[in-house]
Amino acid sequence: MFQLEALINKKSKSNGKYHQILEAAIKVFAEQGFHQATISQIAKEAGVADGTIYLYFKNKEDIMVNFFGYKTKEVFGRFREEVDKADNARDKLRLLIKRHLEEFQRDRSMAILYQTETRRFSRMCEEQIREMSKMYLDLVSEIVESGQDEGLMRKDLYMGLVKRFIIGAIDEVINTWLHSGGSYDLVSMADPLVDLFIRGVGNPEVTYS
Repeated sequence: MFQLEALINKKSKSNGKYHQILEAAIKVFAEQGFHQATISQIAKEAGVADGTIYLYFKNKEDIMVNFFGYKTKEVFGRFREEVDKADNARDKLRLLIKRHLEEFQRDRSMAILYQTETRRFSRMCEEQIREMSKMYLDLVSEIVESGQDEGLMRKDLYMGLVKRFIIGAIDEVINTWLHSGGSYDLVSMADPLVDLFIRGVGNPEVTYS
């Protein structure tokens, strides 16, 4: 039974209609809000009949779960590919942040939905959000530990604090950009962020007693 369901799901996700509906739903959820959005609005945006939605998704909640379980996993996979291109921790961090900002700038609807739902941490997608957070935290940990081994980053750091410092800063940069209506180049924030993470805000020429 489970194998049959998995086969059906695999076939559904390889179908262009699945992606078409999912992308349409992301846009509608971002514009209307999840609770206000309707299946009819999603179907209209996707250019399909209302009933077609139910061939691929059980309901609105199932679409949201698929957003985190499939769409964001796809994006996070690109983060990994980008990080693996670099030879040192500083470049890995720069490529990670740059790709993160690029993906969210390219798909503003996805950025709105992701930022809104992860902050709300709804029970509906709790498992998927937790898995996404772990993937990102593990990737950042890997980069920081690599930087410590390379001598590029301090070793006397509390890893949990470092991870949240990096992720929290990126999160706020994206939220500020969203609130501005996307009025500037989000990706231009990548290098300043990396510089802040690596060098901090203190003046190295000042001696503190």
